[in-house]
Amino acid sequence: MNSITRSALVPYTPHEMFVLVIDASAYPRFMPWCSGSEILSHENDEMVARLDFSVGGISRSFTTRNHHQPDAAVSIQLVDGPFSQLQGCWRFEPLGEEGCKISLFMEYDFSSKVVGMAVGPVFNQIANSLVDAFQKRAVEVYGQR
Repeated sequence: MNSITRSALVPYTPHEMFVLVIDASAYPRFMPWCSGSEILSHENDEMVARLDFSVGGISRSFTTRNHHQPDAAVSIQLVDGPFSQLQGCWRFEPLGEEGCKISLFMEYDFSSKVVGMAVGPVFNQIANSLVDAFQKRAVEVYGQR
């Protein structure tokens, strides 16, 4: 089982960061590895989305069910993809009036050794870059603070 834990202190509110994370349809515009995304369903505080990723000639898709706790957390559960297991959680903790701590915890394992060997290094790179990608996106959307 692979796991990552990343966090950052950002000068944006939990609401601002939460909005960026749940906007999966925008991912192809700011994540170089994301070649496509589709919201399959969105009801109340739950969304099912498919993400297509492509890095170094390797292309795959995966689908997750995401439960939203507005401005506080997003939990992620695998629906379909090259994994035997994928789960995680984004957290947005307020720090004063103008900032927050964003945290990502993710655990995943691939459906087979062959898939793990082919996709593993690519997905590890993607997973480790997510917090940085959302920090950069916040600057693009909300401006430098």
